[in-house]
Amino acid sequence: MRAGRRRSRGSRTGCGDSPGGVHGSPAPGGDDGAVSVPTGSRRRTRPAPGASTRPDERRPPVAPGRLGTGNGRSSAFFVSALDGSPHWLAGALAALQGALLSFLVVVLPAVAAYVATSADPANEGVEWFRSVTVGASIWLAGHGVPADVGGVPITLVPLGVTLLALFTGWASARRSGVADRTALLGGTLAYAGLVAVLALATAGPVAALRGLAGGALVGGAGVAAGLLARPEAPTWREVTRPWHGRLPVVVAVGVEAATVAAAAVVVVGAVVATSWVLAGRTTVVAIAEGLDLDTLGGAVLALAELAFAPVLVVWAVAWAAGPGFWVGEGTHFATDAVTGGTLPAVPMLGALPGADVVGGPSLLAPALLVGCGALAGWYLHRGLRARDGLRAWSTGVACVVCAAGAGLVAGLLVLAGSGGVGPGRMAQVGASAVTVGGAVALEVLFGAVLVALPSDERLRRACAAGLVGAWARLRGAR
Repeated sequence: MRAGRRRSRGSRTGCGDSPGGVHGSPAPGGDDGAVSVPTGSRRRTRPAPGASTRPDERRPPVAPGRLGTGNGRSSAFFVSALDGSPHWLAGALAALQGALLSFLVVVLPAVAAYVATSADPANEGVEWFRSVTVGASIWLAGHGVPADVGGVPITLVPLGVTLLALFTGWASARRSGVADRTALLGGTLAYAGLVAVLALATAGPVAALRGLAGGALVGGAGVAAGLLARPEAPTWREVTRPWHGRLPVVVAVGVEAATVAAAAVVVVGAVVATSWVLAGRTTVVAIAEGLDLDTLGGAVLALAELAFAPVLVVWAVAWAAGPGFWVGEGTHFATDAVTGGTLPAVPMLGALPGADVVGGPSLLAPALLVGCGALAGWYLHRGLRARDGLRAWSTGVACVVCAAGAGLVAGLLVLAGSGGVGPGRMAQVGASAVTVGGAVALEVLFGAVLVALPSDERLRRACAAGLVGAWARLRGAR
């Protein structure tokens, strides 16, 4: 009887001949491939090959959607990998890091320029913090807060600073953010709050409101793009599926095609602006040499022109669309006419098209935007050809949606690339957002219809049936 009890106790401790004993078979009740090995009176569990041997990594499995901390009831949606901090805090820190980086990129050149010219008698009595204020004003201008220069508001947005802020927000959120809504909300609010506080400190309450709106737009877009770029983040299609699925098929595909057309329009603007710079490089160099700047001054001027280089791309879109743009009251730059005037001595303005490019091939510039519409029309054709339940007019509706979306994006870009850069006649710089947006919409519509409608089999069958019916009625009338 005692021997039987000893054998039973030995089998429970893994020292008998039953499975889980000394022969290296899996231990009873184990599901992780561990092997029980007797060592005297104590049993040591040897991990399976490839398994971690660190104590903190041999934890019990955690239910999906939960984080195994404390009592195991904390949702992973509210706790981040940043030392267990809330997700909204991780998003806020990522947004503030991105804002600080872009702020330093803009402010440090201004401080360097002050240091280099501090010995100039003209700068006597000017404190170094004044350069920080100037740099902060430029950074705020990239978020839609007008800069004040001698009592004159500068409302033209340096879109290069805006793109820089978007990039740094994207990079910071992609590196240290958490892909969920609370992180996005926390990052957006933190970024907007920072911009509003800086605007309040430098320009007053009205500017703070504009900074709140501009900071939410720029910061939210940058943080959202960065969070979506993280490995654990869902794809863009998965994020937009709840809204995308509620739209009719023709509208959803039309919106996607509008994105393609708008991107193509921006590429056309960049190509046209580059051709302007190459064609007018002699004038650009002459203006830069006439300013007689030293190395540091030239570097600061180059950075300032980079800040406004995307504005030149927007003006190129307005020029290619047909309506054109103006740089000061009384001027007009278009494909069919150029009315020049006295312009500031800025090298970038030396690249603007002159009277020698009026007419001829320039009149074909709107055809480039028609080509953008043709590209969108091909996208529409590929997106609708395999869909069921569509009518003959479905492709036409999708073309209209595509053109309207592309025109809206172009109008918003022109609105951002227009404003004032000084008093008097220089208070009007840019183009008409409504006119340019309407022209882009018409040109994209023409190109999309030119490609999408002839390739639509449903429309061809409907047209053929209509022609046959009309011919039959005509013969019956005779």
